[in-house]
Amino acid sequence: MGKWKAIIPLALALVIASSVTIFVYRWLKVQSTPKEISKVSSKTAPVVVAVEGMPWGTKLEPKMVKTLSYLKDTLPPGSFSNPELVTNRVLISSLRPNEPILESKLAPSSVTTGGISVVVTPGKRALALKGDKLLGLSGMIRPTNRVDILLTTTNPWNKEKTTKTVFENILVLATGVEIRKNKEDGKPYPVDVYTLEVTPKEGEKLVLATTMGKLQFALRNITDKEIALTNGASISEVITSFRPKKNKLVIRTSTVEIIEGGNVTKKNFKL
Repeated sequence: MGKWKAIIPLALALVIASSVTIFVYRWLKVQSTPKEISKVSSKTAPVVVAVEGMPWGTKLEPKMVKTLSYLKDTLPPGSFSNPELVTNRVLISSLRPNEPILESKLAPSSVTTGGISVVVTPGKRALALKGDKLLGLSGMIRPTNRVDILLTTTNPWNKEKTTKTVFENILVLATGVEIRKNKEDGKPYPVDVYTLEVTPKEGEKLVLATTMGKLQFALRNITDKEIALTNGASISEVITSFRPKKNKLVIRTSTVEIIEGGNVTKKNFKL
């Protein structure tokens, strides 16, 4: 009995100590957690971003945007914290998934209709060309690309077939496909459509060029701003390209004076 009298107080002491330890641990955890969350949340702020990639001209809807937490020190200039502030605004620049939506990427709030008209530079025009009028780089030309345009036609002065670069560094606003019916069998077939940004004068020349012959796009490097002036290429120039050089025949002559009595005559001799 004396043995149990010594063990029981010791066991009770261990139970009490364990209970107090657990209580204190849980209390400290509860007390520290809100402070940590508050500390983290005070350093971040919500930023409105795109849910998925979107092309320019898109009118934003609530389902197209969401918010992500950004550190306050790294907030993009012109960003939004409330999705309602960008609802019904129109993009003038394409977006990637999770890319912040900035004021600089939006049309003025007074613009409520999306489409190409939003992104055309003031003073310029959007002009569409169809694939039956030109040869494009199928599947390779994208909006925001820049192209040169070549015209193949018959030279009115010498009646010779000629190809000439007639436009350079033209901005592609949009690309698409139009379904047409074949005149012969009535079957539908796709036609590529390219919408270009041109000045009014360039538009006049480009429309006229479509009636003169066949057009061809040449895709430019996005950083290439140089203008290359060319004379064009004719059939004779193309055919004579990369021919071996011919040896030139050089004929030299020498003059000899012949004196016979009082007469002097000259004779030319080839060397």
